[in-house]
Amino acid sequence: MNPLSGGSTVVATTDRIYPMPAPEDDARFTYGLLADVVKVLERHGYPRPETGGDLVALQSALFGYLYALPGDVPGQ
Repeated sequence: MNPLSGGSTVVATTDRIYPMPAPEDDARFTYGLLADVVKVLERHGYPRPETGGDLVALQSALFGYLYALPGDVPGQ
């Protein structure tokens, strides 16, 4: 079941906050943030990502959701 597919709410892409422009450096994007996301996944019943490959993929996906590199978003 996809919890995001139900309902009648439609969100225009112009209303999105993310991805944000990627900063030169962001002190918030840390291994602590990654560890917190891992804990949230576990609390929701997902297996704990423990291998380097899984953690790198999760960190990359999180970065891709949060930040857009120049040229990634039309109009930038």
